[in-house]
Amino acid sequence: MTEPISLASALKPLPCGPSDNPLFDEFLLEANGKFNENTKTVIKAIFDCSPFLKELISKDLERLSDLLENPADDSASILLQSIVELNLEEITEADLMAKLRQAKQKAALLYALCDLGGLWSVDEVTHQLSEFADTCLRAALEFALLDEVKRGKLTFGETSNLQEQSGLFALAMGKGGAFELNYSSDIDLIFFYEREKVPLVDPLDFQPVMIRVVQKVAKIMQERNEHGYVFRTDLRLRPDPGSTPVALSTDAALVYYESRGQNWERAAFIKARPVAGDISVGKAFLKELSPFIWRKYMDFAMIHDVHAMKRQTHLHKGHGDIAIRGHNVKLGRGGIREIEFFVQTQQLIAGGRNVELRARGTLEMLSRLAKCGWIAQNTADELSTHYRFLRDIEHRIQMRMDEQTHVLPADETGFEAVSRLMGFKDPVAFENELTACLTAVSNHYSALFEYENPLGVSEGALIFTGDEAHPETIETLEKLGFERGKQVAETIRNWHMGRYRATRNVRAREVLTRIMPKLIVAFSDTSEPDRTLFAFDDFLKSLPAGVQLFSLIDANTHLLSLIAQVMGSAPRLSKTIAKRPHVFDAMLDPTFFGVLPSIEDLATQLNASLSLATDYQDSLDRARIFTQEQQFLIGARVLSGTISVLETQALYSNLADVVIAGMLRVVESEVARTHGRIANGEVTVLAMGKLGGREMTPSSDLDLILIYRIPDVLQNSDGDKPLPASQYYIRLTQRLIAALSAPTGEGVAYEVDLRLRPSGKAGPLATELGAFEAYQNDQAWVWEHMALTRARTIGGSEALRLKVQETVSHVLQSGADATKLRQEALDMNTRLHEAKQANGPFDTKTSLGGLIDIEFLVQYWQLLNAKDHPEILKGHTGYGLLQLEKEGLLLSSELKTLHRSYELYSAVLQIFRLCFEGDVDVMTAPSEMIARLCNFADVPNQNELENKLRDSQLAVRDIFERYLGMPDDLDEVTSANVSGATQPLGKKS
Repeated sequence: MTEPISLASALKPLPCGPSDNPLFDEFLLEANGKFNENTKTVIKAIFDCSPFLKELISKDLERLSDLLENPADDSASILLQSIVELNLEEITEADLMAKLRQAKQKAALLYALCDLGGLWSVDEVTHQLSEFADTCLRAALEFALLDEVKRGKLTFGETSNLQEQSGLFALAMGKGGAFELNYSSDIDLIFFYEREKVPLVDPLDFQPVMIRVVQKVAKIMQERNEHGYVFRTDLRLRPDPGSTPVALSTDAALVYYESRGQNWERAAFIKARPVAGDISVGKAFLKELSPFIWRKYMDFAMIHDVHAMKRQTHLHKGHGDIAIRGHNVKLGRGGIREIEFFVQTQQLIAGGRNVELRARGTLEMLSRLAKCGWIAQNTADELSTHYRFLRDIEHRIQMRMDEQTHVLPADETGFEAVSRLMGFKDPVAFENELTACLTAVSNHYSALFEYENPLGVSEGALIFTGDEAHPETIETLEKLGFERGKQVAETIRNWHMGRYRATRNVRAREVLTRIMPKLIVAFSDTSEPDRTLFAFDDFLKSLPAGVQLFSLIDANTHLLSLIAQVMGSAPRLSKTIAKRPHVFDAMLDPTFFGVLPSIEDLATQLNASLSLATDYQDSLDRARIFTQEQQFLIGARVLSGTISVLETQALYSNLADVVIAGMLRVVESEVARTHGRIANGEVTVLAMGKLGGREMTPSSDLDLILIYRIPDVLQNSDGDKPLPASQYYIRLTQRLIAALSAPTGEGVAYEVDLRLRPSGKAGPLATELGAFEAYQNDQAWVWEHMALTRARTIGGSEALRLKVQETVSHVLQSGADATKLRQEALDMNTRLHEAKQANGPFDTKTSLGGLIDIEFLVQYWQLLNAKDHPEILKGHTGYGLLQLEKEGLLLSSELKTLHRSYELYSAVLQIFRLCFEGDVDVMTAPSEMIARLCNFADVPNQNELENKLRDSQLAVRDIFERYLGMPDDLDEVTSANVSGATQPLGKKS
């Protein structure tokens, strides 16, 4: 039997640098001739190239001597045994942390010497590192469990066997599970517990105790102190780490993996290994999880998902040159990750049927893949050689500073240091061999995917699998124009983790993966890619299910640019998509971008939907769905550029007309079911405000007055529960309000405002025609007649509609006292401005010189001149201006000023209301929205748009004051409103 030889005698030489190193010379003097020539070359290389190892040697020469004088394997075994034999019942936490860290320093030096001196292969080095990590972890877990015993939280039959009785276990994932830890590796752990086996004193203490144990283990392993650290510990590979505790029950874990587990998690579990705690429970858990990891059959969706995962990780052909300096030997092209994924992908595909392909180690699996005929033997041999070479480089990169990095130094000094630690005297020779290695790996990897369409973009890779953001993906995203590449990558990874309801379904994630590159490119083509993507993230959070929408996009990618616009500039519309993804169905109709639906078309569609309603409640829901979908389609047409902003006023008004008329019929039938009908009774709705003037925005209230006419005021309805006529129509009005505005599961259709009815809040909800006529002729205020200029009837009895319209025309054409009209109009205008002071020029409605002022002017002129010029009463405010000019009542120059301002203000208001609910801060509004307004206003930028708005407001106010005057007490309001700074805009339109 061969006698073991000392480490010093076993070391092979490393090339020394050309220059002297005074620190090394001093070290040799202190060593007093203890080291042979081979050992000197290794230590000289360390002093020249590795500050971390040099410090370990310099601060404890005795430790180095001890390691060199003994056989390496003996030193390794003794080191592990010293940890196993720690008296954890008597030791303090601080002492344990110190001893483990001191052991780590000794291990780091021992393993580095064996590695650099050529005594251990890379396989042996990684195995020793993994064994050491396992041993430290077991000690930390044992101590944490003992601490809970001392707290009185856990009780064990015998304290010498705590871990095996605990029901708690740690799975080592990734390289730790495969005995492949690198020199400065994190350890990836997942802690699970089997509830029935945990020996709790109080059964209610499950989570607090388990969490406390794991947190203490993590602290012991990774907290830095004067002795350094043991291993950085990463617990983020557990199910949904952002919302789950650090220790999970096996039952919860199995439910997660069966319902939401992803293919990257399947790949991670290939290497999973129980390393500490209740190992038997851990093995049983992995056995139970086996069907999730190793699929027996490959259905179409599964195959496509595996291919998608491959494409995501694949740094596709033609993507840049292989770099050397600054290259990431793990994640970069031709790197370690490509070899690992080359193996794991084929394991996922074939391991379900062939148990031979279920090994953890990369090198072992390359051999097995060749043996089973999945790859050629020469491919296995080449990739094994390259894998060892790259892992050697990885270790030497990390030995320099004890940093968890895989990136070769970009500077010459650092690069030469790694080259020398690899045994190369000439850095050029190292560079050439590494280039050949990376190229060969990349070629093998590309060959594996030669029939796959790369799931990337021309700018680079898009990889969203795994447990961390991929550096090249971040770089690609930044090339595409995203400013916060890392945050964007993490956000997209969350989608793939199934953290939202929309992406929990396997099929949903599969389709999302397929459309992801095009989706990202569409977002990048917007003016603010980050805002757009984060808006889409908010949208996904509220989306109840994703398969339908993702599949729709997959089959109709021309919708992507519109979706990107909606997400980037119209949160209001994105909410509609989230609730009803099928609104896109209408956009797939070839006629969507062609002829606009007429009011008759809309009525036909609504009536067809209402005819299918099963009951009254269903009718309300259908009306809401129809309203919200049609509002979305109007907005989509604006964003897609198929209609102008100003056309939307009429479209929104047509939609409201149809819904009001339809709901009035439904409500009449519902009231009649209980209370019957009023014999020969008639009803109609008088629209006022924005609706009456056909100037609706997406958020406009409905200003309504319900008017009825009956033959006999004293008659009752003829139903089972008869009501007097006045009460009957009040009940009808109440039902109509609820039908339009009461919240149901489908939201609301419209908010309704009845304050413009005769006598306002003091008047009855429903107004009898005679009372309406009497009030308007004898009691109405001037401002009520001004409001009446925009009144028109909707739905109900055609005869009554004509009669009400005649009444309105008669009232408006009865002639007005010019002085009284002017004074009351000015007083009302002043009160409005004082009550609703504008927030800068973008508040185009309430600013002095804004929409309110134009509306007051038009209504003033209409009341003043309607008796002799009835034509001026027709149409909305803009049309009224044109009629006033046509009738010779308005100068052409004034018309141009007022009409252009009216259109500009209306466009601003429409865009804001289309895109947002609530306040809008113009300073932080999406640039696309501002650009759309600038385009409409024919100005180059926001500053010029503000200037144009201010100029328009000053010009309009000048005309207003020329005709109606300005009270003295409005001077300060004028200054504040016309020239004020841009501020958030209010909600009501």
